[in-house]
Amino acid sequence: MNDTLIKGAILAAIFGAVLITVDVLVGWWARSHSEGRAINLRLKFIQRGRSTAETLTLLKRAHSALPPWLPRPLLRMGRAVERMLMMAQITIPTPRLMLILMLAPIAILFTMLLIMVIVGAPVGFGRVVLLGTFSLVLGLFLPLMVLQVRANRMRKRMQEQFPIALDVFVRGLRAGHPVAAALDLLTVELPDPIGSQFGVVVDEVTYGAELRDALHAMAERWDLADMRMFVVSLAVQNETGGNLSEVLENLAQVIRARQSLMLTVRALSSEGRMTAVVLTALPILAFTALFSFNPGFYLDVADDPYFVPGFLSLIALYAVGFITIRRMVDIKV
Repeated sequence: MNDTLIKGAILAAIFGAVLITVDVLVGWWARSHSEGRAINLRLKFIQRGRSTAETLTLLKRAHSALPPWLPRPLLRMGRAVERMLMMAQITIPTPRLMLILMLAPIAILFTMLLIMVIVGAPVGFGRVVLLGTFSLVLGLFLPLMVLQVRANRMRKRMQEQFPIALDVFVRGLRAGHPVAAALDLLTVELPDPIGSQFGVVVDEVTYGAELRDALHAMAERWDLADMRMFVVSLAVQNETGGNLSEVLENLAQVIRARQSLMLTVRALSSEGRMTAVVLTALPILAFTALFSFNPGFYLDVADDPYFVPGFLSLIALYAVGFITIRRMVDIKV
């Protein structure tokens, strides 16, 4: 009888847990579906009650967290990371994210050293170098690699969306809207990333910036030649006059033809680019996976006096190969 009651109680508890889980998931889906009315990230922020200034700061990442006294190479590298975060649409404040990326390898290294001390494993210089490298790869390089992949994907989507944005802009102009109203139409009709970025332009103009300067700043943030041509077209039309809708329609056709050429080049160079991706990512992923599942494969030879020079030489060769491959597959169109 007692066993029957225990089994019944267990089944009732499982049923209650499943019921609560389903209720939570349904509630989360309903809330996300209701928030999904906002078509891009900027509108979602505004819908959640964030101010326009705060939304502008998060999307633009205008305030650099890098101290100006850093050496020029580190400052250039830090600004490249901040641009990558902007393209990836990571809204975590830069100081907090930088702190996480700096502390994660230290925390991983300290945890592994503590475990080795607890189990009584020897801690030599070679093992510390090996554990430090693994901590850097797992806590810093892999997250940065994921962020870079996301940033490249968003930049590619930005290029694909730009001719569509020009078409919407031209239709707004032909419908009788002024330039500012036609730009505002893009912020509510287009998804991320271009909808939010044109929203940043509209917010900057609202705060008093010149439209040409705001559009030029957006083109520089994303480093896109198509946007620069759009800014030049607006500037020339503003100085000389003319039918802006016809000019932008021709520009959209030029951009589509240019994208078609780019796709052809990408198709012809796909083998080389895929080889570069494999040769770049495979050593890091293989090292991380092998060390995670079989650490003794490296730790057993880490105390050898030739291990540290050989290991550091291997890292240097990987860096040289990485830079060489990137230059080989970086084809400009």
